[in-house]
Amino acid sequence: MLPQTNESQITELRELDRRVMRLARIKAVLEWDQETNLPPEGVLERSEQLALLEGLIHEAKTSHHLGALTTGLHDATLPSDGDRALVDRLYRDYQRSSKLSQEFAERKARLVGLAQSAWAQARRDSDFQQFAPYLRQLVELARETADRVGYTEEPYDALLVEYEPFTTTKELRRVFDELEPGVSRLTARIKEAPPQDTSFLYRRYPREHQEAVVHEMMTLLGFDSRAGRLDTTAHPFCTTLGCHDVRITTRWDENFFNMAFFGAIHETGHALYEQGFDPRLAETSLASGTSLGLHESQSRFWENMVARSRPFAEFYFPLLRRHFPEALAGVDAEKFYRAVNRVEPSLIRVEADEVTYTLHILLRFRLETALLDGSLSSDEVPAAWNELSQKLLGVRPENDAEGCLQDIHWAMG
Repeated sequence: MLPQTNESQITELRELDRRVMRLARIKAVLEWDQETNLPPEGVLERSEQLALLEGLIHEAKTSHHLGALTTGLHDATLPSDGDRALVDRLYRDYQRSSKLSQEFAERKARLVGLAQSAWAQARRDSDFQQFAPYLRQLVELARETADRVGYTEEPYDALLVEYEPFTTTKELRRVFDELEPGVSRLTARIKEAPPQDTSFLYRRYPREHQEAVVHEMMTLLGFDSRAGRLDTTAHPFCTTLGCHDVRITTRWDENFFNMAFFGAIHETGHALYEQGFDPRLAETSLASGTSLGLHESQSRFWENMVARSRPFAEFYFPLLRRHFPEALAGVDAEKFYRAVNRVEPSLIRVEADEVTYTLHILLRFRLETALLDGSLSSDEVPAAWNELSQKLLGVRPENDAEGCLQDIHWAMG
């Protein structure tokens, strides 16, 4: 029989975890609002609000009581696998977070709040210099994080563990080293084949009809609109504000079909993962992705394995014809299927085909590891990005928005 002490300790631990999760969800509401609705003049105050909340979250995650409970239960006999998973998760989080001060957590949250707004404006203006001062500070904070939490081989290891637990930079590099030549050879072979006609994807697709199609597709895939919503942002994302509140965003282009349609399906994949958690895990640290890779596997499964498959394209193509009769005049389901699966190196990661997408990730991996180890300065990023894009993909960005400013992730810290 489990000692009564352990049962009471687990109950206490769950309550402490619930407080952390509630604070984190409140912060997520402010972050969602910043990306969707916040007026420009509200950014400075919002960054202070986010810093305050992050400080409270850090204080709760590193409390002496939580640390004592996780340490005491770490090697104890527990009543269920779920309890073991929760204790192990909170133990790892405590060990890491306790190496970072509350002041550091607040400083980072404050900077990220400002950096995301600066990135959005810089991207609109295609001007890296507007974002450069923030990137320099973010890289410095990333290095400080690595120094504080420690690492065995490379500073990137200290950051990677937040996204892919138990994975090392060395392991990732080995995977990329194996993938790169094979992907390059495959891309070269595909280039020799007759190109597929994609011109009709760049005809006019009125936004109101795109929105109707996207909402219908989300419902078909199983998204619960009573427990979520769709909004518009510069960079698509999915966020969880509560166990019954999962929100996604996309962006619209009336002259390019793929952007909103496949972007929304990708984010719906993330949302389905979040909406699919066991209700018994609500308001616990276990009601989140096991790893970013697993989360991304779900979004790309729905975006590519399902939505770009021939059977599914045949299924939903009549819906597209009803909404876009002019744009899809003379196009049948087979032609559409071939067009949305065309392999062609491109500049924008979120619009990349399945074959060359890996090279976009490799580009970022090489730049990020170089930034962390100091072999690349933040001021050198635009030129380095363009050179790597040319080397890996065979295409060179004509401006910063097509290159190093295309993704929001660096601004997120």
